[in-house]
Amino acid sequence: MSEDTIRLVSIGRILRRRWRLLAVVAVAGALVGLGASVLVFPPKYTATASILLPGQWEERELLTEVDVATSSSVVDRVADSLDWKGVTGNDLRDSVAAKAADGNIIKLTGTAETPQRAQQLADRLAKQFVSFAAQISGGSTDADAATGTEALRKKVVETNRRITDLANAADPGQSVESVQARTALEKLRTSLEEAMTKLDQADPANDKAGMVVMGPAARPTSEAPPTRTQLVVGGALLFLLAAVIGHLVGARSNRRPRTGPEIAAVLGGPLLGTVDVPAERHPSRPEARGARARIRAFLGIDTRWDTPAPQPSGDEAGRRIRYRRVCTHLRDQLPGPRRLLVVVPDGDDTARRAAEQLVTEAQGDMALRLVEVSVDRPTVPDRGPECGALIVLSAGSRTAEELADLAEACADGRHDVVGTVVADRVQARQDRSTGRPPDQATPALAVRGHATGGSV
Repeated sequence: MSEDTIRLVSIGRILRRRWRLLAVVAVAGALVGLGASVLVFPPKYTATASILLPGQWEERELLTEVDVATSSSVVDRVADSLDWKGVTGNDLRDSVAAKAADGNIIKLTGTAETPQRAQQLADRLAKQFVSFAAQISGGSTDADAATGTEALRKKVVETNRRITDLANAADPGQSVESVQARTALEKLRTSLEEAMTKLDQADPANDKAGMVVMGPAARPTSEAPPTRTQLVVGGALLFLLAAVIGHLVGARSNRRPRTGPEIAAVLGGPLLGTVDVPAERHPSRPEARGARARIRAFLGIDTRWDTPAPQPSGDEAGRRIRYRRVCTHLRDQLPGPRRLLVVVPDGDDTARRAAEQLVTEAQGDMALRLVEVSVDRPTVPDRGPECGALIVLSAGSRTAEELADLAEACADGRHDVVGTVVADRVQARQDRSTGRPPDQATPALAVRGHATGGSV
């Protein structure tokens, strides 16, 4: 798969052959998400209060009011009014937010650990914001301020009355001094009237900053995102996706020898042939030894997932011809005593079945002894009556380093690698004739074997 484009069939093969491992990884991701929801993102609830701003407001003015709503002055007032133990304005600064909506509406949100606290925080924020905005815009409803404004109006009216009295008491003549006095008094009256007009225009009742709280905040009924469910599901999906990507990256970077010539070149022996091994419908796994081996067998990681599906094969006669040809090549390679070790990597069930068939086919002409060798620490029996080693393994099952270690183990046991046999898993074809037992096919096979130089 290292040179192939990643296709959906590869992902389907991962899900089909490694579903137990993926399930364990997904559960682990869900547990991590659950832990994050408890330690990093505890449950939060958000309540929202709406503030209406009557009149015409420009966008920049609305943005200014949004900034004012979350300013330290307003938040500190909220903290003082709530009087929560150990909670200050700095603690609430990250728990409140404001944004401008359509229709001159500002939405204030408060986030807390419980729905009751979130509702209370949003309501107090709205109240303190309206009060602070009214204060900075001159729209305070304080009784002393209202009394002072009314007293100022009365003083202006009284002053106008005195001006009128002074103008009437002035010399009614046409002297320069009397005309100047009456002119000065009229200018003073005009200035007072203009001042009163400006005072009326600045009245809080006429200011557009008269904000209105549109009812209390609704008590939240669900958690604010990210919720615990979202974190659990997200963790499971994230770990599952990472596991699938890891499988694909590992398969794409795989550099295992897959063809017969490549495997033979690494092992240092000639390629004697490729044999077919029918794939079992319900393959039996060897009994795992040790807790680690049992866990690997349960999760399905003791076998490769990227092994291609078995290709259709011919009948039993055609498959046995391949084995007999390998035996013929062996006889040609061994002019002397024909005793060999058949070395099979431990755990390679396909190679083991192929080796057993080779031992059966070689009976009478050669003495083949089957040995399974661990790949982690390969050890081959010392040289005895056998004159060499025949290595049988399935294609793409081992890395180049593992094959080199296997060849070195044979050299340490003073065994020359006389050849390599590659076993391929194939899909066996069902025989159409069921009335004749399989043993009756042996004579016919013997004839084909002699024709190709083999023996029974």
